[in-house]
Amino acid sequence: MDPLGAPSQFVDIDTLPGWTDAYEAKQLDSHQSPVGKAQVDVRSPFPYRKDINEKIILWKGDVALLNCTAIVNTSNESLTDKNPVSESIFMHAGPDLKDELQKLKGCRTGEAKLTKGFNLAARFIIHTVGPKYKSRYRTAAESSLYSCYRNVLQLAKEQAMCSVGFCVINSVKRCYPLEDATHIALRTVRRFLEIHGETLEKVVFAVSELEEATYQKLLPLYFPRSLEEEIQSLPYLPADIGNAEGEPVVPERQIRITEKPGVPDDASDEEGLEADLSFIGSHAFARMEGDVDKQRRLILQGQLSEAALQKQHQRNYNRWLCQARAEDLSDIASLKALYQTGVDNCGRTVMVVVGRNIPVTLIDMEKALLYFIHVMDHIAVKEYVLVYFHTLTNDYNQLDSNFLKKLYDVVDSKYKRNLKALYFVHPTFRSKVSAWFFTTFTVSGLKDKIHYVESLQQLFAAIPPEQIDLPPFVLEYDARENGPYYSSYPPSPDL
Repeated sequence: MDPLGAPSQFVDIDTLPGWTDAYEAKQLDSHQSPVGKAQVDVRSPFPYRKDINEKIILWKGDVALLNCTAIVNTSNESLTDKNPVSESIFMHAGPDLKDELQKLKGCRTGEAKLTKGFNLAARFIIHTVGPKYKSRYRTAAESSLYSCYRNVLQLAKEQAMCSVGFCVINSVKRCYPLEDATHIALRTVRRFLEIHGETLEKVVFAVSELEEATYQKLLPLYFPRSLEEEIQSLPYLPADIGNAEGEPVVPERQIRITEKPGVPDDASDEEGLEADLSFIGSHAFARMEGDVDKQRRLILQGQLSEAALQKQHQRNYNRWLCQARAEDLSDIASLKALYQTGVDNCGRTVMVVVGRNIPVTLIDMEKALLYFIHVMDHIAVKEYVLVYFHTLTNDYNQLDSNFLKKLYDVVDSKYKRNLKALYFVHPTFRSKVSAWFFTTFTVSGLKDKIHYVESLQQLFAAIPPEQIDLPPFVLEYDARENGPYYSSYPPSPDL
């Protein structure tokens, strides 16, 4: 119910359409038949749950206007941040809120603190501080943002609140990528409702017009409204979906201690003090599992199994992939150093690398690696070929062998398995020698796939001219070195 004298602009959440309402109306209009259980072979880790979906509301509007038990305010450590959400809450709550906040003596990143709602329709305000985002500290930022949402929900549970209205906690000033943050927000709320769903009746995501599209896109991944939507959303879930509570998982930090350290699993309680306790201390930190240092030592000693190596490599690659999807890589993309073109004579996708367009000394090479993974992940799932234009490449553009080794080590096995040919166009004697040393002593399995191409005519024998976009300077160089025949081929206007 509205508090006595509440201004008319406040919105009762009971009047808002739920997450399932629009979808059910659409199904009735289109007469779609639900997917039978027999048709579902693989279930999502976030399966269709009607009871949970009925608690979710997505609303485009000001969180300060919601009439619910509590609303969320995103602020800074001193609780004085001036962002659109905070300013609206302060304006509607009145001057008493500032006096109340001074008593809290700030709030640390990831924490949640409670005040009265004062002149708001909401009885309470839960204040939390989102992390400042930097790509190099991405894991810490993820954990802090998860803590924000989790601590807000935990506080609501402890105070027996019926409903919570969330703003988007990651403020623009703190530079957290919206889509990445939305994944954390939605999966944390989903996992909480799975475990403590009886404590909350409604959860409202109050978003701006800019944020609405992202929430509309990602909500079906975590709150599918039918078995059909669950199946359709499954391929779009990120590699990292957190643990059972939605918390980001860092494999290197997973420590699991057995119930009785030092005692074999099959030892019975009846053995008591007679049990052989010689096992204690024989493993790092009392039988710690996932000991990274030990794994690395075993790798060096050649004792870790092939399956364990592959699993560890896959985890590492997934972390790179998640970071690549979250990072702003527009500056690397603008170089036009890596792009997809047509297909070769065998119908395989052709990827082009332009050496001259890589200003090695001026760009962040880690971001270049992320961009390569971001572009190539879906390409490498099937057979493909690479065309590397070494044309007019100088020392300023030379990729360091250590970087190439790191790239080769990081990428998934599908990259190496499905790469069928690497066409090295306009090589120099020095580049041939470097490539020979690299493929002979640094990496294995690549030497037989390299084809040195002295002229475009040789390249066109494998890839039709209409299937590859050529930089103009490559055409000009080839016409100058190999005759004017090739200059008649039209260059790509975009390169």
